[in-house]
Amino acid sequence: MSGNKASADNKMQYDYDLFVIGGGSGGVRAGRLAGAMGKRVALAEEYRMGGTCVIRGCVPKKLYVYASEFPAHFEDAKGYGWTVGETSFDWNALVAAKEAEITRLQGLYTKGLDGSNVQIYDSRAKLIDAHTIELTKTGERVTAEYILIATGGRANRNENMPGYEYCITSDEVFDLPELPKSIMIEGGGYIAVEFANIFHHLGVKTTLIYRGARLLSRFDKDVSDHLYESLLESGVRVLTKNSIKKVEKTQAGLNVTLVNGDVETVDQVMLAIGRLPNSADLGLSDAGVAIDKSGRGAILVDEYSRTNIDNIYAVGDVTDRVQLTPVAIHESMCFLETVFKNNPTSPDHELIPTAVFSNPQIGTVGLSEDDAARKYKNLEIYRAMFRPMKNTLAGRSDKTLMKIVVDADTRKVVGVHIMGPESGEMIQLVGIAVKMGATKDDFDRTMAIHPTAAEELVTMYKPTYLVRDGKRVEA
Repeated sequence: MSGNKASADNKMQYDYDLFVIGGGSGGVRAGRLAGAMGKRVALAEEYRMGGTCVIRGCVPKKLYVYASEFPAHFEDAKGYGWTVGETSFDWNALVAAKEAEITRLQGLYTKGLDGSNVQIYDSRAKLIDAHTIELTKTGERVTAEYILIATGGRANRNENMPGYEYCITSDEVFDLPELPKSIMIEGGGYIAVEFANIFHHLGVKTTLIYRGARLLSRFDKDVSDHLYESLLESGVRVLTKNSIKKVEKTQAGLNVTLVNGDVETVDQVMLAIGRLPNSADLGLSDAGVAIDKSGRGAILVDEYSRTNIDNIYAVGDVTDRVQLTPVAIHESMCFLETVFKNNPTSPDHELIPTAVFSNPQIGTVGLSEDDAARKYKNLEIYRAMFRPMKNTLAGRSDKTLMKIVVDADTRKVVGVHIMGPESGEMIQLVGIAVKMGATKDDFDRTMAIHPTAAEELVTMYKPTYLVRDGKRVEA
């Protein structure tokens, strides 16, 4: 690993010390901070600065989640003495407000790069060799000592399915010309679940279909089960162990043929069946950069995010390690430490807190009960299910779930899973404690804040049940 400043020879040999391909969260962070260090940096982005998260991912999704929550707020207000008049929803007004906000954020990203003297190329970029990049918009070629690939991921459009061209993905969903009356969403991950909630609470007849047996299959089973029940109770139609076979366009809408033979007609079909590394047409083979053999197209990197070519690195979703925006940013920071600060630093992918902005929200960090049972011989499971205080006067029956998984031999907390209002906020703070190696005794010694839902995390003093050698036994 090379560090320090580019030598005088290198300054003469290359146009830039660093060339970043991709203007998402990871690429912008690396480019901006490298430029602030005095490095000669360029960044190429062919679409809009900000990448998936800002333009067509986390940020607009959260805004749409907020929009979808207002019907419940209006209804709940009655239980607290408020009289709410007639309400209506304007989809196009939401789309326009979203667009204004992401345009503002895009401007901030660009301003930050400009402030660090980063040369921005509004073009697709591809590798010609290990040090040469071609800007496809103009054909111009430039050279760089180091190259960072941060092109993110793309929605899986399932192009082998007949009629896939009539379906939308998370790329198009934010800018539909009108709110559909009905939608079928295929997928069982967080994107599918979140948009099923968004559309349903905006008044769209929503069907969620998933080929597996349970939604969010990588999450703790209690969370998956509670989510399934919550979706059904709210009115979302959920079909499991089934999938879409083909889609046909008709005057009535989209005819969807399912694997089980059923045919249904809806206004829109959304595919939320995962994301693939955005590595096509980057000239990787010309530069000798290796990708995985699974066919997904992930760029192979070592523990320091370095490819098999010494001066070419890759971070974020294009490496298919952990597909989360904060992870891409963290990997970029580690890249800077490694390459320009002579401090080899590998990204830490352990104990990453994550949230699903469903209704209710999900927050989780660490191991599920099943995963922990495969790793630890003796577990203590602390589990609580209760109605949040706000729901009492509102008359809602929605329940909050909290679960703590503990290695009984060391008392270390190895997993925390929350499903309920503001779970995303709670799990961020709980994640600090779990990351630090907190024990259940540390949780028990922490004074509760009353009345809050979060106090349940520090007041479950006795295990609900035990797990011994993978088998549940009573406490």
